[in-house]
Amino acid sequence: MDWLPTLWFILIAVLWTGYLFLEGFDLGVGMQIGLGRGGEKRKRVLLNTIGPVWDGNEVWLLTAGGATFAAFPYWYASLFSALYIPLTLVLVALIFRAVAIEYRGKAQNPTTRGFWDLALGWGSLIAAFGVGAMLALTTLGLPLNENGDRVGGPFAWFTWHAVLGGVAVVAFSWIHSVAFLRLKTEGPIRIRAGQQFVRWMPWCVLPLMLWSTAVVLADTSLAAWTVLALALVAAFFAWFSARAGHEGRSFIALGIMLVGAVAAIFTAAFPVVIPSTINSAFDLTVYNASSSPYTLKLMSIVAAFGVPLVLAYQSWSYWVFRKRISEKHIPEDHLVTSAVK
Repeated sequence: MDWLPTLWFILIAVLWTGYLFLEGFDLGVGMQIGLGRGGEKRKRVLLNTIGPVWDGNEVWLLTAGGATFAAFPYWYASLFSALYIPLTLVLVALIFRAVAIEYRGKAQNPTTRGFWDLALGWGSLIAAFGVGAMLALTTLGLPLNENGDRVGGPFAWFTWHAVLGGVAVVAFSWIHSVAFLRLKTEGPIRIRAGQQFVRWMPWCVLPLMLWSTAVVLADTSLAAWTVLALALVAAFFAWFSARAGHEGRSFIALGIMLVGAVAAIFTAAFPVVIPSTINSAFDLTVYNASSSPYTLKLMSIVAAFGVPLVLAYQSWSYWVFRKRISEKHIPEDHLVTSAVK
């Protein structure tokens, strides 16, 4: 069963791609609510666009982390121990973000609501930056010794490629949310989103393309270069489609660009899961970091049933809540008296 580690490397790449695509736009919407401008009704419209789906999107993050832990325990151990501080910050950011989504609507004064808006905005931004930094480090390298342990202090991970990956996911999440709002809203929000997409899309996808190119440059794989070229073509198509007013095409093309860029990164990185910046002999690969064949076989059987089920119920939820939302659908603020005293 020598092919099982490769299969699970591909599955984990798919899980991370799914997370960046689905969670990307609701992280971006969170940034727009908490750190952007606009009145209360606009923020409530934005929140309602992701309200039915945001928690389901986070399943992809949990599944990607869990799959890495089960299929590649040495990859998981080296990565998470080396990034203990930033990943703790990501966890705290995700907690504040989730609580803010649930609590801002229960706030009875603008000050409290403003606090939850900031928690949502900064929680979304920090989570996006941390995930991007982690993925960049697992593809561009960490200072690992022969035992897979980090060499250096607690901030040895803070390198240029960590910053590049963090900025790439933050910028992509923001522009992805703009494309999403063009599909999910009506009125001024939709018009403004269209203007923002055309103006900022090339700059927002640039860090992701630079990250992908940095990984592919270290590889001679024709497949990686081909997929990267397809991602670049998709990016141009997304921009030209947006200029022509084709919202659905630009959203799909932007998603294809993401899939292509991430596929190029993982294709170029294979079979290395974490390169060591100290010595390439210390690299962790899909072969020396994987679980036993029995474990991978059992996981494959479970995934064969679980993954289609997750895809089915998430597709159904997006279909149910596919209608556009505008400010006219948002009622005026009003206090609700609690039934429990």
